[in-house]
Amino acid sequence: MSSTNIEPWLSVIGIGENGLEGLTEAAKLSIASSEIVIGGKRHLSLISNSNQIHLVWPSPLNKLVKKLDLYRGRKTCILATGDPMCYGIGSTLIRTISIKEMIIIPSQSALALACARIGWKHEEVDLITLHGRPFASIDTHLRPHGKLIVLSNDENTPIDLAHHLVTRGYGDSHLTVLEHMAGPLEKRYSGCANNWKHPPGAALNTVAISLSSGRNTYVKTRAPGLDDGVFINDGQLTKREIRALTISALEPYPGALLWDIGAGSGAISIEWMRIDPRCHAIAIECNIQRATLITKNAENLGTPYLRVVNKKAPSSLSNLPRPNAIFIGGGITQKGLFEKCWQELREGGCLVCNLVTAESEAKVFKLQGRLGGSLTRLAVSRLEPLGKANIWRPHLQITQWKLSKPHTVRECSKK
Repeated sequence: MSSTNIEPWLSVIGIGENGLEGLTEAAKLSIASSEIVIGGKRHLSLISNSNQIHLVWPSPLNKLVKKLDLYRGRKTCILATGDPMCYGIGSTLIRTISIKEMIIIPSQSALALACARIGWKHEEVDLITLHGRPFASIDTHLRPHGKLIVLSNDENTPIDLAHHLVTRGYGDSHLTVLEHMAGPLEKRYSGCANNWKHPPGAALNTVAISLSSGRNTYVKTRAPGLDDGVFINDGQLTKREIRALTISALEPYPGALLWDIGAGSGAISIEWMRIDPRCHAIAIECNIQRATLITKNAENLGTPYLRVVNKKAPSSLSNLPRPNAIFIGGGITQKGLFEKCWQELREGGCLVCNLVTAESEAKVFKLQGRLGGSLTRLAVSRLEPLGKANIWRPHLQITQWKLSKPHTVRECSKK
């Protein structure tokens, strides 16, 4: 959608449990001056006596985005819950409609209200939404003494959430369910996950969780280098020490996309995504059994949104979004693989190859002589018993090549 020389025609108004009374004068004026008002049935009932065109949100929500283009230039108002930019409709609209065409007026967010009710500081809390998302998406946030604010999917979320925490070793965690916050029907109830007995309540609820892990719970750190034993694998697994060094070399940051080529068990891409919920990865693995293991590992380790491509590289790479980092764990000798990866890698990104065979080293030595980059030899030995004594058992040596793609020099554009 183009926004050239277009005045704001769309307003997005957040409404709390206290209805129209809680709105600012600017928000009330925006609603009153609109020709078309779109919202849920609960929101539209607040203005049932108006002469405006009332439209109920379609399902699925992406139909609304397509329909809005028909109303361009006509004063249109969308009524939302709370803060539209906090996992709300505003976050969806902003992908296709310029902010220059919109006016967004938020109400109090569920995060702000929940923190005020429980007495938690915003900066010490992780905010998670389970609207249409798997419970595994909270797993990377689990740690001793952590504090979570969870936006529920429906009235069954608190019960299912308590069960999920028990299965993850966090059954001693304390949950507080907050319903109808800031409204006349506000209600709260609490309990421990391992002894949760409350029946389902209101569909619109928020859960505050004070995390507590069991004595024998293995705390899965976000730092790279999880124990090898947490990954289901058939032997194709980058060992934890090498894995930690490899992810460090890949230089992850929030919003970055990784291609993990020859992903094996998916350990590299999974640990990349665990570092920050905004890190994204695509695991490319041609073996169907291993691709299935990657999906299982991703679900077990809190990265259910890892994309798995069960096809052969480089032919499978052309239609993928361009990455900020590429890891080649196998297949560097395959014709055209490096060239395709280097072509698709974004400027400023880096490519890391781990090599174990003489043939792969020979190819990389030639590439490194032409393109540069750093070569590092990595060797790990672990203490293991041998009879009544102990020995240092060496693992396969790894040669690691890291190559960064330079930025093209451009002049800053004037706006």
